[in-house]
Amino acid sequence: MLLCLTANHRNTEFDVLDRVARSVDAATASAFAAHDQVRGAVVLATCNRFEAYLDVDDTAAEPVTIGTTALQALLEDGAELAASVTALSGDDAIRHLFSVSSGLESMVMGEDEISGQVQRALVASREAGAVTGHLEQVFQRAATTNRAVRARTDLAASGRTLVRTVLDMLELRVADWSPIPVLIVGTGSYAATTIQSLRARGAQNLRVFSATGRAQRFAEKFDVTAEHDLPDAISRARIVITCTSRYTVTVDQIIDDKSRLIIDLGLPRNVDPAVGELEHIELIDLAVIGKHAELPELADAARDVVGTHAAAYLAQRAAAPAIVGFRRHITQALNDELARLPRASRGEGAGETMGAGPVAEAAADTDATERALRRLAAVIAHGPSVRAREFAEAGRLDEYEEALRIVFDLP
Repeated sequence: MLLCLTANHRNTEFDVLDRVARSVDAATASAFAAHDQVRGAVVLATCNRFEAYLDVDDTAAEPVTIGTTALQALLEDGAELAASVTALSGDDAIRHLFSVSSGLESMVMGEDEISGQVQRALVASREAGAVTGHLEQVFQRAATTNRAVRARTDLAASGRTLVRTVLDMLELRVADWSPIPVLIVGTGSYAATTIQSLRARGAQNLRVFSATGRAQRFAEKFDVTAEHDLPDAISRARIVITCTSRYTVTVDQIIDDKSRLIIDLGLPRNVDPAVGELEHIELIDLAVIGKHAELPELADAARDVVGTHAAAYLAQRAAAPAIVGFRRHITQALNDELARLPRASRGEGAGETMGAGPVAEAAADTDATERALRRLAAVIAHGPSVRAREFAEAGRLDEYEEALRIVFDLP
């Protein structure tokens, strides 16, 4: 059974999400999976949510208790997080994952970064050996759902992201971006998105700093200026945008009293909140964005696509036992027929009286016969399997299962 423990901008304070994000690492998923009655796990930690997707033993009496107990034991601030998480199980957890992956649950509804974050979480869990077949399947279908949403709605065109939303908030305050010196702190995907969004608005004076020393290479790739001393770089910028994975800006790195805007897009938080208390600094962080950004409602078409894909996937899972039972019936019938083939024709027990040539020919004939019968069995099984999924999606699986039982004398 799939269990999702979700803490996000709707039910958890950003300070808690910030602290938890610092305690999540590559080993977190495998640590969840090592817990009793948890078969596998995928852990998603983004700028405004923490989610643990757990494949819990179907016989577990209290799966939610198992999940929250593991959460408290494995993470710093796990107890506080467990007090605010929402637990979703079974079909509800699957629908939620499809919705999250498609951007419907994001602080900026329809953002396009989240789908990549979801799939990177799957890859990390896979590399840690914590993914089960069920988790692999449902996450892959979540990716398919996201692609369908973007193909059939205006999300692909609008491409709303956290960065773009923040820049939209500044439209009335910044009439002309071209002369404004902007410093981007970070060299990851968010930094790249930030540069693209700024250039789309006419920004020309762009600089980048990285605490890991990657600024020069990043600057060459995106044709911006590399900075190598953070306090000095901040002093030359009017707007600072941080989007990295660590604390970067502290009070002692503000070396002058010039007025400037600092936008913190990081979680864990990149800017010490004390910086925002300085008289000449305006700090905009995720908490501010979440409270004041005007977020557009996603088109009903997007929700319809997610709902349709979730319903189809759940229906197919419901049809799985019928398909497995039918295929087992076909396989058993095939094996029974193969067992009836004469032993001599199978090259068994006749070696004393037959030469090597006849024996080899008989064995080859048998192999060809077996391959042909197995192909025939696969063809016979394919059509009913497809129909089982179709009837399940139409809400008529019970009828189909009864028909299988009658026609093939299944138990």
